[in-house]
Amino acid sequence: MRLATWNINSIRARVDRAVAFLERTGVDVLALQETKVKDEAFPREPFEALGYEVATHGYSQWNGVAIVSRVGLDDVERGFPGQPTWGDPAAAEARAIGATCGGVRVWSLYVPNGREIADPHYTYKLDWLAALRDAAQGWLTADPQAQVAMVGDWNIAPLDTDVWDIERFAGRTHVTPAERDAFEAIAHAGYTEVSRFHVPGEHTYTYWDYQQLRFPRNEGMRIDLTYASPALAARVSGVRIERDERKGKQPSDHVPVVLEIDAP
Repeated sequence: MRLATWNINSIRARVDRAVAFLERTGVDVLALQETKVKDEAFPREPFEALGYEVATHGYSQWNGVAIVSRVGLDDVERGFPGQPTWGDPAAAEARAIGATCGGVRVWSLYVPNGREIADPHYTYKLDWLAALRDAAQGWLTADPQAQVAMVGDWNIAPLDTDVWDIERFAGRTHVTPAERDAFEAIAHAGYTEVSRFHVPGEHTYTYWDYQQLRFPRNEGMRIDLTYASPALAARVSGVRIERDERKGKQPSDHVPVVLEIDAP
């Protein structure tokens, strides 16, 4: 099975690119983030025409996640247990959707940005990650052989070399010790970040801002990451970062990360 994660940065603007990507790569399951569309307006027809099922979770032009699968799409869950709320009135945002696809419990995750360290959104981000860790630990406690993939835009650069110039990020989010500790806590809960294991190269990025020629200069960040449970990590035989998807007409500022998963 091929499982990909992609922050698409508006599915309505880039549905043709997403469909072409599926046709070109043979990806079986695509986890999308930042779809920026309500459920009823998601352009599902082009995916269904290719034989994919679609599960969505979106309320407005902000956030939004989805899973597109041609190997089954069962037990869809919008939001994870204990997910924190945000806003006024406070509500759980459309940042997490889970479904069982080909025997794998896939979670498409769009971790809060955090904005600035002094912003309440930063605390919300840390609380969100702590709740996710607790939920993920619970899944393994209930079933140590569970096949779980938590993939998406984590809005964290775990290593200094995951940004083009760490000095430029001094005093900013995405690289603070608290965020990195919250990300590492998922590993302590028993999961492996398999994209790092298979693609360990430094200054290997998945995101480049649209401004200031960041992509041609390779001034990017590695923030699209893939945690797998022990039973699933043992099946991952390869990972590709599809850098060329940042090229061409109207690309997302993120690129897909593709996992090759062997049969159990």
